[in-house]
Amino acid sequence: MSTTPAEPHGGGHGLLWVLLLVAIGFAVARPLAPLAYVHLVDWQTIGALAGLLIITQGVEQSGMLQAAAARLLSRTTELRHLVYLLTASAALLSALVTNDVSLFLLVPLTRVLAAQAHLPLARLVVLEALAVNAGSALTPIGNPQNLFLWHRSGESFVGFMGMMAPTVALMLFWLFAAIRFLVPRAPIMLKAAGDAVPMQPRLLALSGLLFVGFVIALDRHWLAAGLGVVLGAFLLLRPRVLVGVDWALLAIIALMFIDLRQLAELPAVAALLGHWPIGEGWRAYLAAIVTSQFISNVPAAILLERYVHDLPALAAGVSVGGFGCVLGSLANLIALRLAKVPHGLREFHRICIPFLLVCAASALLLRLG
Repeated sequence: MSTTPAEPHGGGHGLLWVLLLVAIGFAVARPLAPLAYVHLVDWQTIGALAGLLIITQGVEQSGMLQAAAARLLSRTTELRHLVYLLTASAALLSALVTNDVSLFLLVPLTRVLAAQAHLPLARLVVLEALAVNAGSALTPIGNPQNLFLWHRSGESFVGFMGMMAPTVALMLFWLFAAIRFLVPRAPIMLKAAGDAVPMQPRLLALSGLLFVGFVIALDRHWLAAGLGVVLGAFLLLRPRVLVGVDWALLAIIALMFIDLRQLAELPAVAALLGHWPIGEGWRAYLAAIVTSQFISNVPAAILLERYVHDLPALAAGVSVGGFGCVLGSLANLIALRLAKVPHGLREFHRICIPFLLVCAASALLLRLG
């Protein structure tokens, strides 16, 4: 069992109800056949997230995160140093294993750290969300929008990285500047030791084995088989793990696909984009940022690719557009839900909207220069 007390998930279920009401509104205004709603959902993404949620819950219940957190706190005595370590790790991992996977590795650890010491959990998780959005923008495999644009571009792997490097360097510069501003150089104060969480090496081994197998299954496009093995293994061997999974997160993301794809397909939206001069340059860059705030950066990249002929501007825009509104990037929602912190949305927007404005203006000046 986790030492973290039961808390409402980040943002509660308010976002779930808002998305559900929007879906009902679309169903009334523009009704579709039942199967059409099924096809609006990206089931590959939902299935991959489901498997990772289950495995992460298994790792957390194994007690490994508690032990790792205790060891890290014994070696790191200053809060700012700890935040630098966590955010740098998030940025690096996101460039190598995608932004979502890096969050599944680091946010649960951060939550356990906050259970053992007095840490600003919401702020730490928001900074980690910023870090994965920035770090993942560097490589073609760091996030889904980069993968899509890379395939469309014909660029080499290294060439795409070279194209993105200036924007990523700028985002990381402002991230570490934000840490200096938001996180004091204060000693880490440990909480009173609670009941020790027993290590469960067999559960840890099972979770680790399933993680490796599931990643291989995703790489080979064997999602159904991989998810079936993960579900079956925990259902037979550790059914209590499944009880602790945040299933509402999957409902939120499925509704996001249903709502945002219908929004992007509205004739008025297509007409608006078709008439605006957003083909290249700073207009394309700003259009990508603004569109990402409403429909998230992955759908924005797919939608705008047919109107924008300036790949560097589009790629930079959807990367910077992951900041700001929580809907700007799927990683933002995942981070807040994994954190299970009350008032997470408020803290997120308090930090991320100014961060978006600074990064957007700086990257624009970089492009114009």
